[in-house]
Amino acid sequence: MHIAVAGNIGSGKTTLTRLLSKHFGWEPHFEDVDTNPYLHSFYEDMQRWSFNLQIYFLNSRFRQIIEIRKSGKTVIQDRTIYEDAYIFAPNLHSMNLMTTRDFENYISLFELMSSFIQPPDLLVYLRASVPTLVKQIQRRGREYEEAIRLDYLKKLNERYETWISKYNLGKLLIFEVDSFDIEENPSDLAMIIEKVNAELHGLF
Repeated sequence: MHIAVAGNIGSGKTTLTRLLSKHFGWEPHFEDVDTNPYLHSFYEDMQRWSFNLQIYFLNSRFRQIIEIRKSGKTVIQDRTIYEDAYIFAPNLHSMNLMTTRDFENYISLFELMSSFIQPPDLLVYLRASVPTLVKQIQRRGREYEEAIRLDYLKKLNERYETWISKYNLGKLLIFEVDSFDIEENPSDLAMIIEKVNAELHGLF
């Protein structure tokens, strides 16, 4: 089974992925952040490196999905391939940080890849306001993320809401990150675990 956690930068995807994998005994697949050769360069010069970064993520996540389905295990994945294609790449294009030529090339590649994959059995979406995102980005203190602009986060949030409002590929759970803290309050995590459990029982 494939469970995926979606949400904006700083919404808490990695933390929730880690905690749910520990509770349920699922295998976690984290986003390729530490070894990504483009991230630092991208935040220094988005226009120059946007296409390279998006292609790297697309390739990385496509490989992940193939591995997840081959493994036969229950896996929880930090961020989906759909977020790259429906949120990050179009946002970079609309902000004139990716050329139309590169964007069309990217979308063509995504459409081909998506024809070979199955969507997650359950998608967990973490909805967070920009102030919450900023607070959590600052809390984890990744140096290259210090340059992220507020308007960039706001535009991403708008695209996330549009995508989620039309999402129909499988089961969906939405959690309001502004109203809980899963690291500090065990009861908040217990609430999420309970709802995930209830949603998954319908899959068997």
